[in-house]
Amino acid sequence: MHASLKPKSAETRWQRALRSLLYGQDVNRNVKAKARLGLAIVAFAAIYGVIALRLAMFATASDGHGARRGVSQDPVATARPDILDRNGQILATDVKTPSLFAEPRKIIDVDEAVELLTGVLPDLDASEVRERLSSKRGFVWLRREITSSQQHEIHRLGIPGVGFLTENKRVYPNGPLVSHEIGHVNIDNQGIAGIEKWLDGQGLAALHMAGLATDRLPRPVALALDLRVQYALRQELVEARAKFKAIAAAGVIADVNTGEIVALVSEPDYDPNNPREANDPTRINRITTGVYEMGSTFKALTLAMALDSGRISLNSSFDARLPLRYGKRKINDFHAQKRILTVPEIFTYSSNIGAARMAVSLGVDYHKAFLKKLGQLDRLRTELPESAEPLVPKHWGELSTATIAFGHGLSVAPLQAVMGISALVNGGRLVPTTFLKRDQAAADKLAIRVIKPETADKMRYLMRLNVEKGTATRANVAGYYVGGKTGTSEKVVGGRYSKSKTKVLTSFTAIMPADKPRYLLLIMIDEPQGLPETKGLATSGWNAVPVGAKVIERVAPLLGIPPRFDLPKADQMLTVSAKETR
Repeated sequence: MHASLKPKSAETRWQRALRSLLYGQDVNRNVKAKARLGLAIVAFAAIYGVIALRLAMFATASDGHGARRGVSQDPVATARPDILDRNGQILATDVKTPSLFAEPRKIIDVDEAVELLTGVLPDLDASEVRERLSSKRGFVWLRREITSSQQHEIHRLGIPGVGFLTENKRVYPNGPLVSHEIGHVNIDNQGIAGIEKWLDGQGLAALHMAGLATDRLPRPVALALDLRVQYALRQELVEARAKFKAIAAAGVIADVNTGEIVALVSEPDYDPNNPREANDPTRINRITTGVYEMGSTFKALTLAMALDSGRISLNSSFDARLPLRYGKRKINDFHAQKRILTVPEIFTYSSNIGAARMAVSLGVDYHKAFLKKLGQLDRLRTELPESAEPLVPKHWGELSTATIAFGHGLSVAPLQAVMGISALVNGGRLVPTTFLKRDQAAADKLAIRVIKPETADKMRYLMRLNVEKGTATRANVAGYYVGGKTGTSEKVVGGRYSKSKTKVLTSFTAIMPADKPRYLLLIMIDEPQGLPETKGLATSGWNAVPVGAKVIERVAPLLGIPPRFDLPKADQMLTVSAKETR
């Protein structure tokens, strides 16, 4: 018989087992029909139950990111971690805010919708809204970040196809106080400057683009910055800029042992809550993105190089009786002594001639290698994405070494100078700069020895000596044993060094306390003007130094540096260091 004509009564083993399971043995046709009907009812009930559950989910999540993702790939502002200062104070956080969207395919009357929406939001561009609502897209933004009252009014209009999404908006409760460290975000809550941009580089942006970033806040990020110290530094710089009629002022405070940046100010700054201000070129972060000839503060590097070489000691002397000539170029001293100067005198009188002779005696290659070792010839990389490449001479000969020795001819980011000088006083270790909290153990693993400990002892002595009787006497704050070096550099105007007394950049680098430094302070003032009280002079000793003294008086207690009133003279400090070394 043909296979397709087998008897109806023939059943496979699986069919018999299924029939037996559903109906039992010897069940009649009526029972079978009732069982089948019951099975169909259960199946349809399950299907409708799933549909009801999904509808309930969509109804409760209609304002969430999931509802929007079903109709559009437009970005939504997702959650970012809080940014805190070293004491847990909030520097940046997210708040929930409604945004207005539309689904053009569901709009019934475009003209009516435009009229109603512009009635509530009169600053909306009616033609642009009409164009968006007339498109064939499934989703369009109409206004990001509206107020709750605007949301309520639009909701009452009951316009089909118009809805709201709750987004995360970044807010900065301290306004411009920490703008150059924190940076800011765009309308989609994505970082575009400062620590905010760095956070996106750590994977936050990738999660956002993949649609995996949610409303769950990641773990907060703790910075090394101290908000109290930052406030004091900024206030003093704002007042100094106004007092000396300068075009800008900047400052930074660094922990010389851990490399942490405790405060950083560049004035004028901007409010990250209004990021358009950041587009103003006068509001750049001068500490990291500007490069400058640092003037005589660079003499600290020159003398450290000389002393560390072993070929020059504190008792060595150099001829500063006459200007140093290189062809048509002539190197003079501002505080000319016109005599042979010892190494400490070269530092305290800030002798350009002495520093130049010292560097030239060691050779061009030695000079370049030393500056490179201290991180002055390469771009400084930190968590802040904004940084600048130093301007290094293309043809570095003896003249370049002579001028760089006293801070001309090489332009670096001020933060580079801070890192290098910190190594000169912390025992001789170069510690990478960081804006994040870092303990001493972590810093020790990263530190690289660049000079001998005994060279660092001598540098601390020279910096303290300069405050006692050199160019930085106005920084001799009672009780805090400050050491420091001044710097005044002529600015380049039209390719030439300006001879105008007002076209200068003044700076002051201070360490505290000088016998065992914990912090380094850098103050910079761009084009300060001479005042009657400064005898018309605009050099560092008359502006950057007294500003630095005011900052030290305010921040030293905040940094846990107690005042001391049994302070030794600089010469005694060097003697104590020598005994400890033995």
